[in-house]
Amino acid sequence: MTKRRRVSEKEAKETRLRIGPVQQKILLLLLGGLALSCSRSPRKNWRIIKGMRETWKDINKRTAEYAITKLYESHLIEARENTDGTTTLVLNEKGKKKALTYKASAMKIQSADLWDKRWRVVVFDIPEDERDARDALRGHLEDMGFFVLQRSVFVHPLDCKDEIDFLVELHDIRKYVRFMVVESIDNEPHLKKFFNLE
Repeated sequence: MTKRRRVSEKEAKETRLRIGPVQQKILLLLLGGLALSCSRSPRKNWRIIKGMRETWKDINKRTAEYAITKLYESHLIEARENTDGTTTLVLNEKGKKKALTYKASAMKIQSADLWDKRWRVVVFDIPEDERDARDALRGHLEDMGFFVLQRSVFVHPLDCKDEIDFLVELHDIRKYVRFMVVESIDNEPHLKKFFNLE
């Protein structure tokens, strides 16, 4: 007889905090300063976002209501009572962290009409006890199209300092990451071919 593995409290908590695509959109809208209003009870009678963008056209009211309720129950958003009897939902610190993570996941480096003939190099040495941040940074760099020169050395031809600064601050790893702009790399022909610069 196979024993069922007991789920730890930490695993149960992580399961409860899994965020779906609709909830990600809501977090990002809140991060952008858009407020959500609802009735005095944040668990029912939601008034869904006014002025929803194009991306919301395929999301029905019930789906949005369910997503907002789950975010509230997961303690990612807080309800603030207004004098007119309504409640405004805002991100708390944990919700901001989640929203910023999703924002980072969608980050892209802006293309340029002309390459300035310089390479952007990201070098990092992040300790093992901060492995989650290290893996997250690697994942972001790969998603943004960087070339992996070595395991902890990534290269891109376009200006991306703002994006790297954002990731470094997001994961609180400033002291472990260096950003360089260089004019020459000895395997440049290979890099040019990888980035279609020829």
